[in-house]
Amino acid sequence: MTLYPTRRAIVLMASGALPALLVGLAAPQAWLVAAAWVLVIAAVILADLALAVPPQALTLELEVPGAMGVGRAAPLGVEVRFEAAAPRALELAVAGDERLQAHPARQRLATVAGRAAAALTLAPRRRGESRLGGVWLRWTGPLGLVWRQRAEAPEAVIAITPDIQGVKNEALRLFSRDAPFGQKAQLDLGEGAEFHALKEFQTGMDLRSIDWKQSARHGELVGREYRVERNHQVVLALDSGRLMSAPVAGEPRIDHAINAALLLAFTSLKLGDRVGLFAFDSRPRVASGLAAGARAFGLIQRLAAGIDYSTEETNFTLALTSLSGQLSRRALVVVFTDFVDATSAELMVENVARLTRTHLVLFVTFRDEELEALVTAEPQSADDVSRAVIAHALLRQREVVIGRLRRIGVEVVEASASGVGPALVNAYFEIKRRELL
Repeated sequence: MTLYPTRRAIVLMASGALPALLVGLAAPQAWLVAAAWVLVIAAVILADLALAVPPQALTLELEVPGAMGVGRAAPLGVEVRFEAAAPRALELAVAGDERLQAHPARQRLATVAGRAAAALTLAPRRRGESRLGGVWLRWTGPLGLVWRQRAEAPEAVIAITPDIQGVKNEALRLFSRDAPFGQKAQLDLGEGAEFHALKEFQTGMDLRSIDWKQSARHGELVGREYRVERNHQVVLALDSGRLMSAPVAGEPRIDHAINAALLLAFTSLKLGDRVGLFAFDSRPRVASGLAAGARAFGLIQRLAAGIDYSTEETNFTLALTSLSGQLSRRALVVVFTDFVDATSAELMVENVARLTRTHLVLFVTFRDEELEALVTAEPQSADDVSRAVIAHALLRQREVVIGRLRRIGVEVVEASASGVGPALVNAYFEIKRRELL
């Protein structure tokens, strides 16, 4: 509970200073008259304080979400009730913390029948546990000369997790975009490496699917039908080092990478593959092992939510060597990372090349849209030209590194932060179609 004068009270008190000075100069013996002004204003302020609604008469209720996905805003409901008399209006201020931001931070509410309500938006910026920094309500007395204030420190913990809802929505969109309306039983036929059945050859089927021996035996063309091969091993290797904690499109790179990894995990598990999560910076941090089935996604989701933001440099040699030692057979290793230039990427390329001797590596990185904007922007000064030249050189170095990776047999996905998830899933489907595993 806090009280302090309003701007109106300060102006009113200060307005008597000049008349008091003039009275003191003209008639020094009447200085008590000038002092009386201060006493009168103080009395009016005390009267306003006595008439103001006390903070104890206020009841504050908050509707705080229990969990939020990073990058996905959620509403915060605020309701204020007064037991008897209520001020005509009050001001509300809500503060977040380093992981959470409230919009708008301040607003004015009108009371109707002793009640006031507000709807704010909470914008999570980083994963982890968060709390509201505080909620402040203040209102004036009927004369507008004194503020009465009440502060609350909510104890509710808000869990900020990867954007699971966005992952599920994107996965459902990808799975349903080619599906017809209605329900039907669907087998994953037509592409893959597992033989399923023989069927009469029909127009439109691949000529390579014709089984000539069976066709001769039956006296008609017979084709082989295949289904998608299952039980592949898919390992999601997330670099959580210093560069991946830097922001892109308003969020840390590692958060975009986690969302894309969860989207691929959801898709792979649905298609029957086994999925594992591996996170590393200066050393391995998370190693889930391989799991299959619907319950495995919940495990991967919880482990991904626990990947912390790191300020340490990434040790690719230790991490990828450790990962390779944990895999007993050929797997699809999806490496999520980023790099600045060809020199800093040298060790990364060497260790990824070593990993490709046994496994298929899918390398996922983010397009540097800021550098691309500097290159394409129309220069207005000599400094703009210098920035464009440096940005172009850095982009060329990125192209060199990506070209080296492709030459050693690495599949590369380079996409914007918003498009990396769908691009990764499409690359995964293409790998299964081409039977690279």
